[in-house]
Amino acid sequence: MQNTFTFPSLKGLVLLAVAGLCSMATRADGFETRTAPVATVTAVANITGKVLDETGAPLPGATVVVKGSNNGTVTNSDGAFAIEADMGSTLVVSFVGYASQEIAINSTTLEIKMSPDAATLEELVIVGYGDQKKSDVTGSVAQLTSENFRQGINTSADNLIQGKIAGVRVVNSSGEPGAGMDVVIRGVGSIRSGSTPLFVVDGVPLSNDNASPTGDNIGFGASAAKNPLNFLNTTDIESINVLKDASAAAIYGARGANGVVIITTKKGSKGKGTLTADSYVGFSTVSKKLDLLSADEYRGVIKDPNFDHGGNTDWQDVIMRKAASNNQALSFAKQTNSGNYYVSLGRMEQQGIVGNSNFSRLSARINASESFLDDERLKIAVHLTASQTRDRAIPTSDDGGSNGQLITQMLMANPTYPVYAADGSYTNFKANAYYNPAYLLSLYDDVTKTTRVLGNIETSFRIVKGLEYKLNVGIDRSLGERNATLYPNIIDINPTGRYSQSNTESTNTLLEHYLTYSTQLGKHKFDVLGGFSYQKFDRSGGTWGLSGIAAQGQGVPPEYNPGYKGTVLPPTGYSQENELQSYFGRVNYAYDDKYLFTASMRADGSTRFGTNNKYGYFPSFAAGWNFQHENFMSDVTWLSSGKLRASWGQTGNQDVQNKITQASYSLSGADGYYLNNDLALVNGLSITRTPNPNLKWEVSTQYDFGFDFGLLDNRLYGTIDYFNKTTTDAILYIPSPVLSPTPNVWVNIDGKIVNTGVEMMLGYRILNTNKITWSVDVNGATLHNEIKDLPVSQIYSGIVSGTGLTDVWANIYKSGYAAGSFYLLEHDGFDENGKDKFKDKDGDGVITNNDRTIFHGALPTFSYGLNSQLKYLNFDLSLSFIGQSGGSLINNTAVGAINVNNLNSDRNTSRDYANSGANITNPPRLSTLYMESSNFFRLNSARLGYTFRTAKLNWLDNATLYVTGQNIFTITNYTGFDPLINSPKALSGNQSLGIDYPRYPTAKTFTVGLSIKI
Repeated sequence: MQNTFTFPSLKGLVLLAVAGLCSMATRADGFETRTAPVATVTAVANITGKVLDETGAPLPGATVVVKGSNNGTVTNSDGAFAIEADMGSTLVVSFVGYASQEIAINSTTLEIKMSPDAATLEELVIVGYGDQKKSDVTGSVAQLTSENFRQGINTSADNLIQGKIAGVRVVNSSGEPGAGMDVVIRGVGSIRSGSTPLFVVDGVPLSNDNASPTGDNIGFGASAAKNPLNFLNTTDIESINVLKDASAAAIYGARGANGVVIITTKKGSKGKGTLTADSYVGFSTVSKKLDLLSADEYRGVIKDPNFDHGGNTDWQDVIMRKAASNNQALSFAKQTNSGNYYVSLGRMEQQGIVGNSNFSRLSARINASESFLDDERLKIAVHLTASQTRDRAIPTSDDGGSNGQLITQMLMANPTYPVYAADGSYTNFKANAYYNPAYLLSLYDDVTKTTRVLGNIETSFRIVKGLEYKLNVGIDRSLGERNATLYPNIIDINPTGRYSQSNTESTNTLLEHYLTYSTQLGKHKFDVLGGFSYQKFDRSGGTWGLSGIAAQGQGVPPEYNPGYKGTVLPPTGYSQENELQSYFGRVNYAYDDKYLFTASMRADGSTRFGTNNKYGYFPSFAAGWNFQHENFMSDVTWLSSGKLRASWGQTGNQDVQNKITQASYSLSGADGYYLNNDLALVNGLSITRTPNPNLKWEVSTQYDFGFDFGLLDNRLYGTIDYFNKTTTDAILYIPSPVLSPTPNVWVNIDGKIVNTGVEMMLGYRILNTNKITWSVDVNGATLHNEIKDLPVSQIYSGIVSGTGLTDVWANIYKSGYAAGSFYLLEHDGFDENGKDKFKDKDGDGVITNNDRTIFHGALPTFSYGLNSQLKYLNFDLSLSFIGQSGGSLINNTAVGAINVNNLNSDRNTSRDYANSGANITNPPRLSTLYMESSNFFRLNSARLGYTFRTAKLNWLDNATLYVTGQNIFTITNYTGFDPLINSPKALSGNQSLGIDYPRYPTAKTFTVGLSIKI
């Protein structure tokens, strides 16, 4: 049924009254009255039609009015309308966000296609607690929408932006499915507190704590928790905005020092409701095998014939496999006249390229909003996502040494060993810390299950025009359980077997109230924000285990029946909570859309800091000039937009341990005493942590100068930024003053970490016709990092592990050098006997640690990305390249697993080391021999798609068949698995940089998928 209406004819009544009064007046004055000519009668017709959006989809709720009259209607859910109108008259069609159209009526059936209104649909950029028109933004903010995300299998949101945004490095910590990623924005700004940005999902700031447990050491060292962002179904994400400078991030105060990443999920869009199904299958292989000696080559270089065991095995092929993955996602969405909704279900199964490893996720999401009262005075939005992930891991860790690493064992396994003995059992290598990797993998089972629910309700109430009160209540709750089992075995790691269960429970609750006021007085435009935020973090967990468990295959596995067999090991547990109370405000001012000014302030109070410094204050200021609006630019037709920006601000870093400002005590017999004559020992009290009530936030002070431009009707566009970010008041655990009760204390030091650089993004819409569109963009960033005024001589980190490498570290923090520089012996080749030569820096004739030299470390001085999107008729092709230069890696895989000394101990080595002329008796020793360039150029992802047009099937909007690839090729001289890697090898909590420990290798993946939209 059509909804027709008649506008109140107040104007007609007034005109009629005036005409009557004039008639009465003429008669009163004696003038002759005249009869008006009879108007020509025009035939009235019943006009029907459809209103479509720019894609050809029906546009419900569009207004259709006969011009110059009060006769009008609105379109129904199919975009259809019917109206009575005179032939030859004009219809005015309008809809919010679209340019109004005037259509002459020359037919009784019309089809009207609307075009977006560029003025009303100017790109909006998501910033903290709201959004802004891109032309009004004064800070350094980068926005990435779903059509520009990294293509292929992406288990977490941080994967999506890799190589897409200047100054943002996304680095693998491992190639394992669901593993963590290191996201670094504008360089490393802390020694101890990490460099992870704050992630905000639909208005809820997440904690940087792990959502799943770390792995307990059951013989292979402790293993890292899984990526806390892998709970999000990436197909639900609409956009990702990165706040890079302090002006943009300061509204988040104490957590903005490393930048802010705002993730916004999808909602219903204009037009008819949509039902979308997307499914793909993927196939993965290792992107690069290491170049090790084959069995025949190994036989040719060994000196001891007992090392030849008669087999011919490529252990990399035995342990690694071709892995299959699949994903299914279903969503439906719609925007109504007063709200919108989006509902989705997703299921993902990803096999790892190493046997017995996989990742799976089941997720569901509901986003809904509705408006109430007059003129949408009250708005309520709900965001809710729930997911369960299951990660199955292999025996690998950050601190397992030479014997606790499956990948290490795989690489150094003698290729002449067969996998199986004659009796069908696994071949026993019969050596300490040296095992058949296939047997090791078969003994181990490690499964992590994590359930996470994230939801919030946002309410907005318009008090008066321009003034709105907003309430945001959110909760983020996760439960994680990790079951790790090593079954009884014939090796020297827990031969009677061991089981461990670790649990975590985390709750993050949020309550925010804030007011916004927007007004425009002539050419003056104001946007004011002020509010209060309270966030509480509760976290608890525990670990317990069994030893002497039943053999594999006997009885019920301990994960399901821990009481079947075994001796209970002492349990451990913890429980912590901390709170953050904040006040924040921001003012945006614009004059005539030319001159822009932004100021913000946030005051954060945290329970993590000392009683004398509970609150930190984080101000920022920024200014912008849209100079293309100036009169003197009116004749410059080739300039579409141009803006200069400048900002200054301070942000904080609170990612430190809880309670470190408070004293800690313990009872122990070692400090005890005998109170009575019965020789009963009373435990004594000792102080284990010295209190520091003056401890405060790390502070990052940042300057930014930017230039945004668009040329040739914005076909050529770009942005350039210079930044200077200085971190002060770094929090460290250093030797305490004399007479302190403990040898070390937590303090803020006076040193600085300075990051400076230039970021650039340049895009060009090369072609834009009905048949073909092609756009290319390139981004790049330079980085100079330097430590200044460090109050101690140096700080060490970067543990290097492997046989013969106990207590060896590679990183140094020292004034005048970059964070995490390398401190190494300088290798000077080999002598005539193949023995290692090192440069004697102190000239004493003996090579010691005093001969080490500082070398530039892991941080690349230049990183870049290149992206291309091409559409021709129904085909689309997108390519994404990434690269970096100026950085280095310590190849811990080479020094710890496949060094040349292996040929002297029944183990394998690389072909390069075997042919280097080195003596096989050279002991492993960390030096520049194992420091390699991390420069690379990579085709990171690609997609080729074909969209089937379905005009004959009115129930099917479109169907797209596509193929994607990831890590397709890499050009590099690095001899390890992947030059884009960083293993967490911290020493005493100080973060490590540029250590390539033998981690799970990176995969090359191809997928084939089909997306159907109804």
